[in-house]
Amino acid sequence: MSLRWDALLLTALAHELRERLQGARLRAISPEFDARRLTLFFREGTLTVRLHPDEAAVLWLPPSEPPADARPLAARLRDVEAPADDRIMVFSFLRVRGSPTQADLVLEWLTNQHNAIVTEGAQRIVRLVFRTREGDRPVRQGQPYELPPLSERLGSSAADEVSLEFWMDRLLPLEPKERRSELLRTFAWTSPINTRALLSAAASPDAGPEATRAALEAGWGLWSKLAAVARGELKAHPVLLETSKGLQPYPMALPGIERAAPDHPGPGHPGLLDLIAEAVARDATASSPSDVLLPAALVARLERHVENLRRRVARLEQEEADLPDPLVLRQTGDLLLARLADIPEGASEVRLQDFEGALVTVELNPRLAPHENARSWYDQAARAARAAERLPRLKSEARDVWQQAAALLAQAHEGAVSAEVIEATVPPDVEGPGEGRATEEGIGLPYRRYRSSGGLEIRVGRGARRNDDLTFRHSAPNDIWLHARHAQGAHVILRWNRDEKPPERDLHEAGALAALYSKARTSSSVPVDWTRRKYVRKPRKAAPGAVIPDRVQTVFVNPDEQLEARLREG
Repeated sequence: MSLRWDALLLTALAHELRERLQGARLRAISPEFDARRLTLFFREGTLTVRLHPDEAAVLWLPPSEPPADARPLAARLRDVEAPADDRIMVFSFLRVRGSPTQADLVLEWLTNQHNAIVTEGAQRIVRLVFRTREGDRPVRQGQPYELPPLSERLGSSAADEVSLEFWMDRLLPLEPKERRSELLRTFAWTSPINTRALLSAAASPDAGPEATRAALEAGWGLWSKLAAVARGELKAHPVLLETSKGLQPYPMALPGIERAAPDHPGPGHPGLLDLIAEAVARDATASSPSDVLLPAALVARLERHVENLRRRVARLEQEEADLPDPLVLRQTGDLLLARLADIPEGASEVRLQDFEGALVTVELNPRLAPHENARSWYDQAARAARAAERLPRLKSEARDVWQQAAALLAQAHEGAVSAEVIEATVPPDVEGPGEGRATEEGIGLPYRRYRSSGGLEIRVGRGARRNDDLTFRHSAPNDIWLHARHAQGAHVILRWNRDEKPPERDLHEAGALAALYSKARTSSSVPVDWTRRKYVRKPRKAAPGAVIPDRVQTVFVNPDEQLEARLREG
């Protein structure tokens, strides 16, 4: 859900925030650039600003402790204001200590360009910005911030009063379809939210002259109330409107637009902040106010973790479905042994008469002798039999872990779980499949990080393209490079800067991770090749992840998911 912002709504909200928060003590701010959220931690409560166009909102919540990575800012709120007839809101702070003493937060709610800018000093030097902007009014860190020019639309102040006669002169002669454009272009405080109510029957081509005149006169009366509310001359009585775009808090009722909540002016009447929270809570697609204090990046990490677990279950199910019949593989090996004399050396395939008299074609490895090809088919049969035995258990365990994580995600969306519980459950650098994620510092790491029993760092690549990054940009020449033999899978780096061979236990643990993150993960014993990273080269025009290692040695390991969980760093 995303609220729509217009100048009237922002002006009324700024007035409400000023009354509620003037003098409030700010402790820290927490920007979340990926999620486009900014949270302000006051002693009196917590203000969260959602800037993403798909979930734009301002939410006031109970006091909470700033996270460890929040940016301290000890200051008192002096004022909240909105320039007349503009979609800008400015929070002015006075630092309790430090200099410069002035700090401002500017919220820009421009169409599809929502932005938050933190400035310092009288010149408003930009210290934090969510969206850098170029052009006539650039916004860049370290440069002075400039407010947009004042609105040129008529009626933004009491001195610029719009008479009924002027209103009618501008709108009555126009065709119905032209009146909306003229209204938005000429008169302050008008917006797509209120034009339907302001024009009413005057926007219909079927309305007669008398109905059109009456509708425009009523529209001027409504516009005068809007302007009076914006200037503070008339008290706002906020309502929750039912619009074609969804629930919409607004400073006053609009004729012809149904209210989603009854209007009860007077003591106890809900304010705009209350109605924004209600709109968010009643929208099924938005996160509830109770869970908004969970860092958005942490919830996103949990969502990626759940998706990765779902994909793992799907992969195991597909592996089980694609598993060859061990009996058929073994029978092929029997056939090759029985027909050794009929198999030419170096052949890539051979047609043989099977034990029932039918001709069959058998694929061969031309580099192996006929009896070695038979042994290869027996090895495949053994691996398939072991996989058929292990896959149901692996699939069941993976489904249990996935369902538990999905339940935790549901709790997070309901605000029923703490950040500490999520942190203890989700791997520290979990990412979506394939690529790393953009962060404030840059592109995410191309590897998962583990720590061996001996304390050595192990890095496991995240797919073919990220394998190249790991091997050639995130490792040292003397590091140990590992990869499961004859199987697609991750490159693995064991960090090691000595001339001697690494400890056997650490080497076998790194090899087990290489086997686990390969197509051979269901085998009981996997050959893993290893060498120094300086002996690995990338051929020209080779596919992503394709390399040629030299001076290779081999260890045989068992892919062990429990070992993976134990070595996972964090």
